[in-house]
Amino acid sequence: MADSTEGDTDIQYLCLLVLALITLIAGLVIHSFIIGVNVTDWWKGRSLTPVDHIVTSLGILRMCAQCTDTLFLNIDLFSLSSPDSRITLVIISSVYDLFSHADIWLTSLLSIVFCLKISNFHSRLFLYLRGMIVHRTVYFIVAIVLLSAVKSLIATLLAINEISNGETYNATTDCIYSYSIYHTAITVVFPFLFSCISSVLLFTSLYHHITKMKMSSNLSISLEAYYSMMKLVFFTFLYNTIYFISNFAGPIFYYFYCVKVIWLHVVLVFLPVLHSSYLICRTAKFRSQMSKVLQDVMDFLFERKDTETRENIEVVAL
Repeated sequence: MADSTEGDTDIQYLCLLVLALITLIAGLVIHSFIIGVNVTDWWKGRSLTPVDHIVTSLGILRMCAQCTDTLFLNIDLFSLSSPDSRITLVIISSVYDLFSHADIWLTSLLSIVFCLKISNFHSRLFLYLRGMIVHRTVYFIVAIVLLSAVKSLIATLLAINEISNGETYNATTDCIYSYSIYHTAITVVFPFLFSCISSVLLFTSLYHHITKMKMSSNLSISLEAYYSMMKLVFFTFLYNTIYFISNFAGPIFYYFYCVKVIWLHVVLVFLPVLHSSYLICRTAKFRSQMSKVLQDVMDFLFERKDTETRENIEVVAL
């Protein structure tokens, strides 16, 4: 029975690794596409919007997070439970937390920028925030990355110190204590609240604007752009909610039940890929470039197929 259980566990681990690698490849393609389009526009002298800056930074962070998480998963599954491997896992986990938590803050910043740019509120506070945040997006991105790095460095030093002193692991349960829960709570809760507030405000503003346009006598006005924006806002809010819950689930299960929910690693790297894919589908610039890339690939494949067919015909004729 023990051999059967160990075999099932090995198969599960292998399936998780395969899924993680598939997600990694898909994520590298999608995120590098977003980065490449915006970098190409910048290289050609075209101005980038605050949304472009955020989306490009998200692409870079998500690529780094995927690579780090895949490395962590491989080491965690195949390394021995030695103090050296534990310290290595803590360091890699902290690096992943840096990218992951910066991702959460930047996604929240993206929701805030959407709200400030599109909502039609006219209060003094709203107009002040619009001028301050929208025109200083790059500074906020740098500040978010630096703060995430400082928090991850502090968490790493505390964890390594506890491992070295033999305090992090209990002799009977071998479980990590609750500092990771507090660290995750402090880092994740505030950006999630900001994202919820900005999403609700933007959704409300768009809803009232669409209602007014429907009541107007001008029936030729197209509302498709507004509906598309509402879908993007809702999808981003749903992504933030699931990502928020997934970030909390791992530390909570490990603290209360001493269980490592390994498949959460795959979920946490799959969700950003899904969100980036949706951003490509909902952004006209990305859709246009993606269509060109797919068309070039199809032309190349069909041209190659036609060339091979002509060569075969010539060989048969000879």
